[in-house]
Amino acid sequence: MAAGTPAIMAAAAAFLLTPGSGLGFFFSFLRSRSTGWINKDAIRYRHQLAWSVNQNVAHIDMIHVLENFAVQLVAVMHQNVSPLLHLSKKKKKKEEFLLNMGMKPAEELKMSPPPPPPPAPCPPPPAAKKKKKLYQTIASSRCPVEGDHTEAFLLLRQRESWRDLQWLLVNKYVPSLIQDGPQCGLVALWMAAHLRQPQLSVAMETVVQTAVRRGYTAQGEMFSACNMALLAEELCVCKAELLSGGLSGRNWAAVIKHLWSGQPVLIPYDEDFNHEPCQRQGYRAHWAVASGVLLGLNRGSVNNEHAQPDPSLPWLHVAKGGHLPCPITSTSATEVYILAKQGKSLRYQLWSLDSVAQSNGQLRMMDPLRANDGSQYVVPEEGVEAGLAGQAVLLYTQLQEP
Repeated sequence: MAAGTPAIMAAAAAFLLTPGSGLGFFFSFLRSRSTGWINKDAIRYRHQLAWSVNQNVAHIDMIHVLENFAVQLVAVMHQNVSPLLHLSKKKKKKEEFLLNMGMKPAEELKMSPPPPPPPAPCPPPPAAKKKKKLYQTIASSRCPVEGDHTEAFLLLRQRESWRDLQWLLVNKYVPSLIQDGPQCGLVALWMAAHLRQPQLSVAMETVVQTAVRRGYTAQGEMFSACNMALLAEELCVCKAELLSGGLSGRNWAAVIKHLWSGQPVLIPYDEDFNHEPCQRQGYRAHWAVASGVLLGLNRGSVNNEHAQPDPSLPWLHVAKGGHLPCPITSTSATEVYILAKQGKSLRYQLWSLDSVAQSNGQLRMMDPLRANDGSQYVVPEEGVEAGLAGQAVLLYTQLQEP
């Protein structure tokens, strides 16, 4: 090796390793742009050169090192610069082609403004409000009359012709609720549940959901008195007795005694346009809850010790605290009325027990118009007559002595 070789190597190394030198900067650029294996080789040669200079190793051939290093630099330059030149030439050819075709390059074209966004869709029309039934409209403008005897007194003041008899009244007030759809039976049960002692809070929504879940109803209808008794026992957690065979004879007396004890009775019947009992063969089948009874007795049959006469109606007596035994066992009642509520009115109504029994006994079939209205209903396999006719449900709501 020539004598000046170490000096040349030192000078070359100083130039290559100087951070500010042009070749050092270019080397750093190439290293950042090149692939991994070229980077490693270039760094290895650079470190080898620096080590050789620092150690002053005379047997390393500087020329070979520089030749190898130059080969690597050329390869890196070709690999990184050539694609850029190729893309530039391709772009230039494309622009020349567009000019020859009489077209301008894309960046010189006047871009038309983007089309306006489509108009916002029209908001959906507001959902039509469900049309109220007539009874719902009437009830919305009224308030229920509360109290065990308040409304009964108002009704009896209109019947002065009854003064020929002595009347005994027993009633336990139940709250009113207007039904939404064919829920008359479920609403009647909800009303009756308020007489349970100790008190038990049952939401109307719970009544409906339980009846649907048990398969007793689809729309809220109840065409089975047996299912009504089962539902009442589950929700009210009390005994429910199913009467069958009509509301006359022994059942007639059972209804009176049950109401006299302050406990409710659920009764299916045919509803007339004024909500009173009628006979339509079941076409207008409906449910009501009876919570009181009014007995018309011969004069002198009532003992004032257990019954207090009303000052404004001296022929009307109200039983005191349930201590008066039911007179139906010892005295023949001339007239018997029940105080009842149903889901289409907020008011109590006085119905003759005989008219209720007659309406209850002739529930035979479902209204054909209703049966074919496209709605689903739960009806016993044997029909409406087997499910409702001659039947009623006694609820034993007093789990503790009054």
